[in-house]
Amino acid sequence: MFPHVFDPKELNSEVAIRTPALRRSSAAAVHVRFASVPLFAACSKKELRLIAKSAVVEARAPGATLVSEGDSGNRAFVLIQGTCRVVRKGRKVGVVGEGGVVGELSLLTGAPRNATVVAETALEVAILDQRDFLALLESSPSICRKMLQALATRVQQHEKSAT
Repeated sequence: MFPHVFDPKELNSEVAIRTPALRRSSAAAVHVRFASVPLFAACSKKELRLIAKSAVVEARAPGATLVSEGDSGNRAFVLIQGTCRVVRKGRKVGVVGEGGVVGELSLLTGAPRNATVVAETALEVAILDQRDFLALLESSPSICRKMLQALATRVQQHEKSAT
């Protein structure tokens, strides 16, 4: 179901020696990761399967850039395995680990990225494309409603923390 993931032979030998190979995740493991994304947390198992089915699972090598600050975005990345560092204006501001998501708001807005995200380790990521994701939302009002609720909660939490 999912494409082949990380193969250390694809990297230069120095990095390959230091980087263990990732095992391909099962479909169930991918669904679990989607369930940990706050935007999708209220979705049923069936809805999570639909969302995950619309994604493409790929590998990324350590040092790979998932998104670059200022670039327009139309894809989101759910980290199935591995960790990334988040950099804004040249400074590390955070880390995203397994079950985290990068670029989820770009799925809805296509707005420029507010940070650069770089793989610290080998990654397995599920990539959601904006066009496919919007088609999924049009076909599933329940997923759309649950995402709107999650976004509203996020805005409320942000407003509380700002005061």
